[in-house]
Amino acid sequence: MKTERFDIHQHITNQIIASIENGAGEFRLPWHRSAGNIMRPVNIASKNAYRGVNVLTLWAAADACGYGSGTWGTYKQWAEAGAQVREGERAAYVVFYKEIIVGSEHSDESETRLFARATPVFAAEQVEGYEAPTVEEPTTVFPPIEAAETFVTNTGAIVNHGGSRAYYRPSTDSIQLPPREAFVGSPTSTPAEAYASTKLHELIHWTSAEARCNRQLGKRFGDDAYAMEELIAELGAAFLCADLRITDAPRPDHAQYLDCWLRVLKADKKAIFTASSKASEAVAFLATLQGA
Repeated sequence: MKTERFDIHQHITNQIIASIENGAGEFRLPWHRSAGNIMRPVNIASKNAYRGVNVLTLWAAADACGYGSGTWGTYKQWAEAGAQVREGERAAYVVFYKEIIVGSEHSDESETRLFARATPVFAAEQVEGYEAPTVEEPTTVFPPIEAAETFVTNTGAIVNHGGSRAYYRPSTDSIQLPPREAFVGSPTSTPAEAYASTKLHELIHWTSAEARCNRQLGKRFGDDAYAMEELIAELGAAFLCADLRITDAPRPDHAQYLDCWLRVLKADKKAIFTASSKASEAVAFLATLQGA
């Protein structure tokens, strides 16, 4: 009997779609739901943070199961760390790409293709024999919000204040934000955090310019290109908020894009991979502007 091949792209896309739809119409994606969960998932073996779509799928899995450690690893990695995955625990999946050289029947030339490889991982809450190390709060010169201000300043982006809308204006290559006093808090974020997350969202838009990341989505997404750019900015801001330890406040004005995002994700199983990859590229570009 032929078994159906596991499709990691479809699996992760379905997971993100379910997380959006389970919001019952509210604009609350997985990375908005857990107060205090403001760090990127980390691998137990390498100690490195996951990137791209793997951040989203692990945030969604952690939210669905109530995991808060943020530490993940394969069955083997946990064993090497002296821990044992409990029997019956269900894995989440991360994806890695492997380059494979493919030859042609009609030519001596070959080409390199990327193939997605699904890897099952388990959270620290799913294992026995592991005790999370005590992590001391980092002592920095700046408190978290000041760190965000410094991060934006180091990019050289022009930020103006005034009016009632937040947006990036390509014609002047500048970011426009409402006055600071216009921002209000929420049950999971302060007014200062709402201001910072909004500024970081617009900063991701700022990276779309040709001289920076040169994001051109129209060819693939057509009329949905603008909504996809908003999703990239939403993801990029979430990644930055996690790195800077800022609670990422939901953007109520972006609820209008939910139906569009769902339509695109359901039609194109690799759309969320593209959006998260572009968001990671934007964050990596901004990191290069931070100096030593």
